[in-house]
Amino acid sequence: MTTDPWLDRRFPDAAAMEATALRRMPGFASDYLSGGIGAETCLARNRADLDRAILMPRHLVEDAAPDLSVTIAGQRLAAPFGVAPLGLGGLLWPGCETAIARAAGQAGVGHVLSTYATTAMEEIRPLAGPTAWFQLYPPADEGMERAMIDRAAAAGYRNLVVTVDIPGPTRRRRDIRSGLVVPPRIGPRMIAQIARHPAWALRAARTGIPEFRNLSPYFPAGSGLAGAAEFLGRMMQGHIGPTRLSRIRAAWQGPLLVKGVLGREDATTALDLGADGIILSNHGGRQLDAAPTAAQVLPQIRDHLGEGALILADGGIRSGLDIARMVALGADAVLVGRPFLHAAAIGARGPGHLIAVLHEELATTMVQLGCGSLAQLRGRVASPAPF
Repeated sequence: MTTDPWLDRRFPDAAAMEATALRRMPGFASDYLSGGIGAETCLARNRADLDRAILMPRHLVEDAAPDLSVTIAGQRLAAPFGVAPLGLGGLLWPGCETAIARAAGQAGVGHVLSTYATTAMEEIRPLAGPTAWFQLYPPADEGMERAMIDRAAAAGYRNLVVTVDIPGPTRRRRDIRSGLVVPPRIGPRMIAQIARHPAWALRAARTGIPEFRNLSPYFPAGSGLAGAAEFLGRMMQGHIGPTRLSRIRAAWQGPLLVKGVLGREDATTALDLGADGIILSNHGGRQLDAAPTAAQVLPQIRDHLGEGALILADGGIRSGLDIARMVALGADAVLVGRPFLHAAAIGARGPGHLIAVLHEELATTMVQLGCGSLAQLRGRVASPAPF
């Protein structure tokens, strides 16, 4: 995996891609993508806690080219990172979901498609390839829940990711101020923002008004935007307890991971109910402003579950160094969210460029640490521990 020299000069890291992307997006899109909940202190701590993880290099070791490949739920991936589920992608940057899926499939890294994607799971699966996973927000209706699970299986998704950290609606002040609702309603204020961002507008003109294509087959017949909004508000929320998770586990025949775990009790319960692994996540700082971060809880949950447990993590990851930090703290692999939207907004080659950048940054970090394998990264945190 090598970076493109021309793109490298303009976008040498994820931060450079983010700066350009946010300038190209209308305010309602950039606010939704960048924002968190409340005062956004949890969002800030995702980044700050990663920066607190100091890694210890070893130089008097045998020289070896680092091996970045990893096996997750019996599947070999080219690197220990993948695309996190990204809701409303087609609204944030029109056409981004297919570009991101295609890049992940070509690179052989994981790709998790959100229930709230604006491209259908059946279209994304061939693009993302065998490393495609589907993320499920279980609907309130049991029949609809089973139908979505069956669709994901029929489309060829190997792994199912069940998100459990959205038990009810939230209030995010950026979205309240911008007027962004689900499904989106384009009003005069949004039109004015779009007019000032021609690149976004041109792409939107080609792709049309985004729809939740994984959910729209279940909308009541003849429902307009108001009907769709009422249906989603009624159907796509609810607490996921042990009984419900057990039902989903029984319906899905492949590997299943539970996303949104932050405590030892939930981690133990998820595995006891038959989950193959967990994903430590505070939903990008978008659900509870006082929640801990994945980086903060990783060491204790790894110690609690042991080395045999499958643990992924997300939250604030912006570089290959951050990926190394998460692995050192106890993760088997990580998911990267916002940076992939930023990468898509710089151009069609952006997502592939981001993957190459993260790959090279991780390889460079491992060389500097004297690690020839991901296993050698585990525990390579300078003492005292950062948390």
